[in-house]
Amino acid sequence: MKTKAVVGLLLAAMALYLVLLGQRGYVLLTADGWVNKALGVGVLLLPVVVVWAVGRELAFGVRTEAMARELAAADRLPPDDLPRNEAGRIDRSAADAAFEKYRAEAEAAPDDYGSWFRLACAYDVAGDRKRARAAMRRAAALHRAP
Repeated sequence: MKTKAVVGLLLAAMALYLVLLGQRGYVLLTADGWVNKALGVGVLLLPVVVVWAVGRELAFGVRTEAMARELAAADRLPPDDLPRNEAGRIDRSAADAAFEKYRAEAEAAPDDYGSWFRLACAYDVAGDRKRARAAMRRAAALHRAP
């Protein structure tokens, strides 16, 4: 719940920023000179890109949370049982060993969103955020598919 409150606060701050940016873009558009008008168009396009990107990330988060709830209810989430060092970081060799298990599981059941979700978690624990997001996007696509 704390995370959702922080996200809400950040979205409110972003909305205020985008309104102020929109006002500045309007001022530039109404000013004389083609350079001002070109800058105004650019400044007004920036909020559109930002809203699209933030919306996409929020939708990704909502889908991920829904999948996690479903998998938790079915007791299909990966256990958080990897050994940690004194600083709380997961042991890299244990993460790599767990990763192999989840990779094989995803290869054996390529149409199961749960196996891709667990693989994404394994990638994340192993420190590969790019592949973790790709695997989570694959899980979300399979989850949405009929």
